[in-house]
Amino acid sequence: MTEAIKSGDTIAVDYTGKLENGEVFDTSEGKTPLVFTVGSGMLIKGFDEAVIDMKKGESKTVTIPPEMGYGVRNEDAIVDVPKMHIPDEIPLTVGLELQLQDPNGNPVPATVAEITDEVVKMDVNHFLAGETLVFDITIADTGLTPPAHDCGCGCGTEPQDCGSGCGGGCDH
Repeated sequence: MTEAIKSGDTIAVDYTGKLENGEVFDTSEGKTPLVFTVGSGMLIKGFDEAVIDMKKGESKTVTIPPEMGYGVRNEDAIVDVPKMHIPDEIPLTVGLELQLQDPNGNPVPATVAEITDEVVKMDVNHFLAGETLVFDITIADTGLTPPAHDCGCGCGTEPQDCGSGCGGGCDH
């Protein structure tokens, strides 16, 4: 008999993440299942909690509100970057996704929200902030060894390669 998953277990999942309108924003389909340690903070809280008590081979669909996902949108998370600090070779357009750096040199994904003569307003909210998320989850394996290297996003890859929609984002 397969044991129910509990916090601290390392598991592998196949998943598809969708917005409420059905638009897929991330999936493991056609890829290696996502390996993570339950309850370690590697993934968003709602996903982490959804797998508790599931068993190997079990599937379910879970709806995750913003507070359990990437949080609510913070309208104060718009930063002004002087236009002169943006290299000329970057073709600025509203909606363009760029990577900024925080004061500690960590990468911060940002989206161009507005362009004026003097500044570029950058939205540093996670692109899924404020969204209710729907995940189809299947437990692919249980009883695994935690990944040797993990950047904090749950993808088990080098920090520069992280990008899992489920993850909390790299903390490097």
